[in-house]
Amino acid sequence: MPKIDVLADYGDQCGECPIWDSVRQELYWTDITGPRLLKWSLSRRTSEIVAEGFEVAGFALREQGGFALTNSRGFWLWDGAGKPELIAEAADGKLCALNDCIADPEGRLFSGSCFYDSGREDYPSGYLFRADLDGSVHIVAEGLRLSNGLGFSPDETTLYLTDSADRTIYAFDYRRSDGTIRKRRVFVKVSPEEGIPDGLTVDAAGFLWSVQWFGGCLVRYDPDGIVERRIQIPASQTTSMAFGGPELTDIFVTSASVPDALPLAPPGYCSGAVYTGGKLFHLNLGLQGGEEYRARIGLAP
Repeated sequence: MPKIDVLADYGDQCGECPIWDSVRQELYWTDITGPRLLKWSLSRRTSEIVAEGFEVAGFALREQGGFALTNSRGFWLWDGAGKPELIAEAADGKLCALNDCIADPEGRLFSGSCFYDSGREDYPSGYLFRADLDGSVHIVAEGLRLSNGLGFSPDETTLYLTDSADRTIYAFDYRRSDGTIRKRRVFVKVSPEEGIPDGLTVDAAGFLWSVQWFGGCLVRYDPDGIVERRIQIPASQTTSMAFGGPELTDIFVTSASVPDALPLAPPGYCSGAVYTGGKLFHLNLGLQGGEEYRARIGLAP
């Protein structure tokens, strides 16, 4: 078992979306329901709250500085100092009630909507949206229940998307030139006996890492969707992960303290009998990740 350290303990209600800034050598992450944005610095070995009072479900660093943000109200831009600017709350007549997001190699931003409601069966279907560099937003996929982690293959030909409520990680053919996706297919179907797939990243070798809520673990899949390894984390509600550090071999894992979505839990799971989470964890396996792309929304194509 690898050594697992705790880098920060803010009791995050729903810690999510860790992003490594390779320029500043800092890690950002969000507490969605906190709501707050946080940061850990490698040089100072300290963490701090960057902003509070604004919901951030997902974000990407922007090439021109600041952040591209997603939340239950839409797509936003934030310079890191003033007030966030809403750029789209709907697209093609559909609300952008968004969860996780990712920037693509050209700086567009993909994010999926989340209408999952454990208390009803007729909640609306969700969509995957793409925000282009000019700020326009388009639907690129539909039929999602609880859109979550996204990632790109190192050769930039495949986009991966997690639907947590379906316990499925999908793969799409992706075209960098215009951001189109097609040929949706099942990459992994997670057993009901396991936790549900949540955050996602892809390492430099093209292996996909999925973080399991309720499962308290990181699962590494080879490019064919076969489990290569599973690493347990001392919190049952692990949410997402990122590679970072000087060599991109450090792994940062977020977690959530507030129990949620219990109907999706595996048989026998009891939140009162486990430590759910709220801490930021760290480990290093000597495996190298990939650097996340930066959003370029607002810059000329």
